[in-house]
Amino acid sequence: MEITYALFSRVIEASQLLGVDADFRQKLMAARARLLPLKIGKYGQLQEWMEDYEEAEPGHRHISHLFAFFPGNQITLRGTPELAKAVRVSLESRLKAGGGQTGWSRAWVLNCWARFEEAELAHDSLLVLLRNSTLPNMFDNHPPFQVDGNFGGAAGMAEMLLQSHAGEISLLPALPREWASGHFIGLRARGGVTIDMAWQNGKATTAVLHATLDGQHKLRLPRGQKIVSIRSEGKPVRYVTADDGRVSLDLQAGRDYVIAFGS
Repeated sequence: MEITYALFSRVIEASQLLGVDADFRQKLMAARARLLPLKIGKYGQLQEWMEDYEEAEPGHRHISHLFAFFPGNQITLRGTPELAKAVRVSLESRLKAGGGQTGWSRAWVLNCWARFEEAELAHDSLLVLLRNSTLPNMFDNHPPFQVDGNFGGAAGMAEMLLQSHAGEISLLPALPREWASGHFIGLRARGGVTIDMAWQNGKATTAVLHATLDGQHKLRLPRGQKIVSIRSEGKPVRYVTADDGRVSLDLQAGRDYVIAFGS
């Protein structure tokens, strides 16, 4: 249901953006409205089936019913907080019962904790992935080798540093204490933006946004920080700060935007 919802939603959005296939778009919208809605079960968990069955294997490695949270965006931390809470109940229940013990499964757990902005839990899962499910040659060990864990682990580290799944670009959303100072170069955000960023002692110092498309973007700043300035080609760039702290600015293709942060 969640994958179908995501597929239909993306085709609908593409049709709207391109101004094509209006009739097909209407059919998809009608079909999407008939999909089973997401529900919360009797234990507060995200209900996996049409009926609220008892789980036959509570510690199973699969967390497929959490697709809407990651890698999807039907459920988000701030947009659908009650469903996000149910996702967390499901995730914690799986782990408590012994789940997440294969490489790709732990990688998915890592990404979920990053989406929850739980930096230390995400970092713990990354260590579990590397210590328990990674071979000396860095292949992920299911066992046997499965590339899902390698790709998922890399995705999880990226999600800890940059997210862009909910109509906003979130900077350093799950930065763990162990990564107190550092930088990244070339992480890609949705909307045609490549980002470089640096931080010291757990605080962002600078970010550079390389725009490949024109468009307005919303930035969620690192927790407890504010923008000192945004400049492009040496000139100040206008931006708007909303009540929730997000910053909106317009980007032009081919230009770089340098952001300086303060506390």
